[in-house]
Amino acid sequence: MEIRIQSLDQIQEAACQFVQAMGDNTVFAFYGKMGAGKTTFIKAICEELGVSDVITSPTFAIVNEYRSDKGGELIYHFDFYRIKKLEEVYDMGYEDYFYSGALCFIEWPELVEELLPGQTVKVIIEEMEDTSRKVTLEDFA
Repeated sequence: MEIRIQSLDQIQEAACQFVQAMGDNTVFAFYGKMGAGKTTFIKAICEELGVSDVITSPTFAIVNEYRSDKGGELIYHFDFYRIKKLEEVYDMGYEDYFYSGALCFIEWPELVEELLPGQTVKVIIEEMEDTSRKVTLEDFA
Protein backbone atom coordinates (compact mmCIF):
# COMPACT_ATOMS: atom_id res chain seq x y z
CA MET A 1 0.00 0.00 0.00
CA GLU A 2 1.13 3.53 -0.73
CA ILE A 3 0.00 6.80 0.85
CA ARG A 4 0.98 10.20 -0.55
CA ILE A 5 1.37 13.27 1.66
CA GLN A 6 1.53 16.36 -0.56
CA SER A 7 1.85 18.82 2.34
CA LEU A 8 1.74 18.99 6.12
CA ASP A 9 -1.89 20.11 5.78
CA GLN A 10 -2.74 16.60 4.53
CA ILE A 11 -0.96 14.62 7.24
CA GLN A 12 -4.10 13.84 9.29
CA GLU A 13 -5.83 12.51 6.19
CA ALA A 14 -2.79 10.32 5.50
CA ALA A 15 -2.77 9.17 9.14
CA CYS A 16 -6.43 8.21 8.80
CA GLN A 17 -5.60 6.12 5.71
CA PHE A 18 -2.74 4.50 7.63
CA VAL A 19 -4.96 3.60 10.60
CA GLN A 20 -7.54 2.08 8.25
CA ALA A 21 -4.78 -0.04 6.67
CA MET A 22 -3.29 -1.27 9.96
CA GLY A 23 -5.58 -4.28 10.28
CA ASP A 24 -4.67 -6.57 13.17
CA ASN A 25 -0.97 -5.73 12.96
CA THR A 26 0.62 -4.26 16.06
CA VAL A 27 4.32 -3.69 15.29
CA PHE A 28 5.26 -1.07 12.70
CA ALA A 29 8.89 -0.33 11.76
CA PHE A 30 9.32 3.17 10.28
CA TYR A 31 12.24 3.55 7.86
CA GLY A 32 13.36 6.88 6.44
CA LYS A 33 16.24 9.28 6.36
CA MET A 34 16.76 11.86 9.07
CA GLY A 35 14.14 14.56 8.53
CA ALA A 36 11.87 12.38 6.37
CA GLY A 37 9.00 12.89 8.81
CA LYS A 38 8.88 9.66 10.81
CA THR A 39 8.14 11.34 14.15
CA THR A 40 5.68 13.80 12.61
CA PHE A 41 3.76 11.00 10.91
CA ILE A 42 3.72 8.82 14.05
CA LYS A 43 2.41 11.84 16.00
CA ALA A 44 -0.42 12.22 13.46
CA ILE A 45 -1.20 8.48 13.66
CA CYS A 46 -1.36 8.64 17.47
CA GLU A 47 -3.68 11.64 17.28
CA GLU A 48 -5.87 9.75 14.78
CA LEU A 49 -5.99 6.84 17.25
CA GLY A 50 -7.25 9.19 19.96
CA VAL A 51 -4.14 10.10 21.94
CA SER A 52 -4.58 13.54 23.50
CA ASP A 53 -1.28 13.57 25.44
CA VAL A 54 1.62 15.60 24.10
CA ILE A 55 3.37 13.31 21.61
CA THR A 56 7.11 13.80 21.34
CA SER A 57 10.08 11.93 19.97
CA PRO A 58 11.46 9.40 22.46
CA THR A 59 15.01 10.04 21.24
CA PHE A 60 16.47 10.24 24.75
CA ALA A 61 13.94 8.08 26.62
CA ILE A 62 14.03 5.39 23.85
CA VAL A 63 10.33 4.63 24.42
CA ASN A 64 7.28 6.78 25.14
CA GLU A 65 3.98 5.28 26.23
CA TYR A 66 0.60 6.68 25.23
CA ARG A 67 -3.00 5.60 25.70
CA SER A 68 -5.84 6.26 23.31
CA ASP A 69 -8.69 8.27 24.81
CA LYS A 70 -11.05 6.61 22.29
CA GLY A 71 -10.51 2.89 22.77
CA GLY A 72 -8.00 2.79 25.61
CA GLU A 73 -5.36 1.21 23.36
CA LEU A 74 -1.82 1.21 24.66
CA ILE A 75 0.73 2.62 22.20
CA TYR A 76 4.52 2.44 22.46
CA HIS A 77 6.65 4.80 20.40
CA PHE A 78 10.31 3.81 20.12
CA ASP A 79 13.31 5.69 18.79
CA PHE A 80 16.39 3.50 18.56
CA TYR A 81 18.61 6.15 16.97
CA ARG A 82 20.89 6.40 20.02
CA ILE A 83 21.22 2.64 20.59
CA LYS A 84 24.87 1.60 20.45
CA LYS A 85 24.57 -2.11 21.30
CA LEU A 86 21.74 -4.64 21.15
CA GLU A 87 22.36 -5.35 24.84
CA GLU A 88 20.72 -2.00 25.59
CA VAL A 89 17.54 -3.22 23.90
CA TYR A 90 17.71 -6.56 25.74
CA ASP A 91 18.14 -4.68 29.02
CA MET A 92 15.02 -2.58 28.41
CA GLY A 93 12.98 -5.78 27.98
CA TYR A 94 12.00 -5.27 24.36
CA GLU A 95 9.99 -8.54 24.30
CA ASP A 96 7.58 -7.13 26.87
CA TYR A 97 6.75 -4.36 24.41
CA PHE A 98 6.98 -6.04 20.99
CA TYR A 99 4.96 -9.11 22.03
CA SER A 100 2.47 -7.36 24.33
CA GLY A 101 -0.25 -6.95 21.72
CA ALA A 102 -0.01 -3.17 22.19
CA LEU A 103 0.69 -0.97 19.19
CA CYS A 104 4.42 -0.41 18.66
CA PHE A 105 5.71 2.32 16.36
CA ILE A 106 9.48 2.02 15.90
CA GLU A 107 11.82 4.66 14.50
CA TRP A 108 15.31 3.60 13.34
CA PRO A 109 14.39 -0.12 13.33
CA GLU A 110 17.43 -0.98 11.20
CA LEU A 111 19.43 -0.93 14.45
CA VAL A 112 17.28 -3.70 16.01
CA GLU A 113 16.01 -5.57 12.93
CA GLU A 114 17.04 -8.98 14.17
CA LEU A 115 14.79 -8.52 17.23
CA LEU A 116 11.63 -7.49 15.35
CA PRO A 117 8.73 -9.95 15.33
CA GLY A 118 8.07 -11.76 12.05
CA GLN A 119 4.72 -10.03 11.53
CA THR A 120 6.23 -6.54 11.70
CA VAL A 121 4.94 -4.13 9.05
CA LYS A 122 7.66 -2.17 7.28
CA VAL A 123 6.73 1.50 6.77
CA ILE A 124 9.03 3.39 4.40
CA ILE A 125 8.81 7.19 4.33
CA GLU A 126 10.53 8.84 1.39
CA GLU A 127 10.89 12.54 0.67
CA MET A 128 10.18 13.18 -2.99
CA GLU A 129 11.82 15.88 -5.13
CA ASP A 130 8.73 18.11 -4.78
CA THR A 131 9.06 17.78 -0.92
CA SER A 132 5.94 15.59 -0.72
CA ARG A 133 6.24 12.29 1.14
CA LYS A 134 5.52 8.76 -0.06
CA VAL A 135 4.61 6.30 2.68
CA THR A 136 4.80 2.64 1.67
CA LEU A 137 3.54 -0.23 3.85
CA GLU A 138 4.88 -3.71 3.18
CA ASP A 139 5.31 -7.00 4.97
CA PHE A 140 8.62 -7.45 6.71
CA ALA A 141 10.64 -10.06 4.87
